[in-house]
Amino acid sequence: MRETTITEAPDAPAGADPYHTVEGEMTLTVRVIGLGIASMVLLAIALGIWRAATSPLPAKGAIVDGLMLAEVVFAGALILLGSIVEGFGYGLSLGTRWPYTRNIVVLMLRGDPEAAHRVLATAVGLTALALAILHPDYMTFAGLGLIVVTALFGMGTLYVLAGRAPAAVHGTHGLLAYLVFLNFLVALAYPGIRLAPYLEGTVALHAVLFAVFMGGMVTGQRGFGQPIEAFMRPQRSSQWMFVVHGIAALLVIGTLGWLSSAYPVAFAFALLQAAVGFFLFHGVNLRPKSPGAIVAFHQVMALLITTAIVLRWH
Repeated sequence: MRETTITEAPDAPAGADPYHTVEGEMTLTVRVIGLGIASMVLLAIALGIWRAATSPLPAKGAIVDGLMLAEVVFAGALILLGSIVEGFGYGLSLGTRWPYTRNIVVLMLRGDPEAAHRVLATAVGLTALALAILHPDYMTFAGLGLIVVTALFGMGTLYVLAGRAPAAVHGTHGLLAYLVFLNFLVALAYPGIRLAPYLEGTVALHAVLFAVFMGGMVTGQRGFGQPIEAFMRPQRSSQWMFVVHGIAALLVIGTLGWLSSAYPVAFAFALLQAAVGFFLFHGVNLRPKSPGAIVAFHQVMALLITTAIVLRWH
């Protein structure tokens, strides 16, 4: 991985690690998208309460049902927040100190997406812990374990961006985040089915998860604020990673095209995602530190493809 040199930031936010701290770009777009994700979190809480209140299950089962629905939305919102962090250059806004800094809630309220990402990650973990206590089974323990490992790799992504860890850490973090989302979505949609055998039997998700992993690899390999640069023949490691990611995207389209009778909506989303990826590549080269909202849109499409496969949208 190319070494990324990040200097000390004298105007770093209060509570941030002064080393490897790079402030992101606070714009109206960041605030609008942030409000949208905050609304998504509030919607998750409201949906969880509604599902628990209307569930025919006994009180404890109804609470578990509501928490499960909320956790699915929380996990999706957390992935989207991660894309805002990347898209607007906030990956090192709190430096490499993890998991918390002083005044992290204040920083979140001021609009720092990285602070919000860490606070929401805590909410995801606490919800998973509550589910494991109320409904101790394979799914809830697997979900909690995945969240713990994802969080540890989340710490590692800070060092990837600071040029002190390999890109594979970033790719693995992204893959784990999707596995958390999938674990609770599968449990909600198909109670009693375990994630591992479900993934083994759902071929369409294999290509999607590989593409997710390679997307994280591309981000990690190019380094913080570095372009991939246009190329005819790949010369640098970040360009080779992008080529492999492109092959992974073609595998997603090919797999979903082959299985289009079962996943027609997911296939349509995958075709659209290819166009989004093209614009994202140019966005990263034009504004490598903050490519903008296209990163979030790219992640929205990936979540929609994943959801459409699990729920078999037609």
